[in-house]
Amino acid sequence: MSALPHPLAADLESILEQTRAEWLQLRDARLFVTGGTGFIGCWLLDSFGWARTQLGLKTELVVLTRDPGAFAQREPRLAALPGLRLLAGDVRDFAFPEGKFTHIIHAATAASAQLNVDAPLVMIDTIVEGTRHTLDFAAHCGAKVFLQTSSGGVYGRQPDRMTHLPEEYAGAPDPFDPWSAYGEAKRMAELLGTIYAKRHGFEHKVARIFALVGPRLPLDIHFAMGNFIRDALRGGPIRIGGDGTPFRSYLYASDLVAWLWTILVRGQHNRPYNVGSGHSLTIAETAQAVNEAFGGQLAIEIARRPMPGQPGGRYVPSVERAEKELGLRPQVDLATGIRRTAEWSRR
Repeated sequence: MSALPHPLAADLESILEQTRAEWLQLRDARLFVTGGTGFIGCWLLDSFGWARTQLGLKTELVVLTRDPGAFAQREPRLAALPGLRLLAGDVRDFAFPEGKFTHIIHAATAASAQLNVDAPLVMIDTIVEGTRHTLDFAAHCGAKVFLQTSSGGVYGRQPDRMTHLPEEYAGAPDPFDPWSAYGEAKRMAELLGTIYAKRHGFEHKVARIFALVGPRLPLDIHFAMGNFIRDALRGGPIRIGGDGTPFRSYLYASDLVAWLWTILVRGQHNRPYNVGSGHSLTIAETAQAVNEAFGGQLAIEIARRPMPGQPGGRYVPSVERAEKELGLRPQVDLATGIRRTAEWSRR
């Protein structure tokens, strides 16, 4: 009996098509990944396994996870990938695995909005201490490249007059707002990477990730896109908690991962890259896009009316640097991304 086809085969093949040259440079690499069991991490592992098989690579990957058994039960296909080994531990104090590693992808983070509210000090400690411990490991194992997945949160509030945030923008989170714990910790993590890279001689690369859509996207936390798809799967109504005026943009998961592998191999040292979509739409328009993906018949409820004269907040990146320097462009449009996310969630 033949094996069942991979449910994400088309997406994984798209990633490979965009990153074939990068994978050939990683043919004999030994990779270490933190945060490899979350939304982004699972996509990294899936694309690793696909490229390794399709190209006949010898690449090895060790992924840190707090509970290998639980991960293997939840994602048996990923846990059994050839060339992959699970390492039990917490990002803040894991025991260093033996041997040399050529590349490290530090994707572990505490991205929970609820944690940011309830325990901002835990948020800061997890990000900052976890980054420093992983950087200590990079120095210990002789890594050549350290890729850090950061966030658009490092910019703080996007000015109303600025439609797209460029990497050169020197804004920052408000230090007198406890909500800034996540963004401020990510800023410190980037600084730690810069210091360690200078001291130990490895390349430090940074991907500042914005809003996403795609299979495995959590539907029950603070992501508006995930919440809207959840509401639609339940038959509606699609509920907007605010006034629907803030602007967002959404990059599809396969494009995200293709960008990360490209930045790992070809990104410039100590030069951050925004990772996201430059196509902005309001939260209300996002809800409508989800509605249309489900046939356009669902009700949309908005919690409150916009206040006259008050502009909607923005969280939209400029991605010109990634496009001009690395040739990166989104390949999957928003409607397709919503449809594929919904199809995965129905499984």
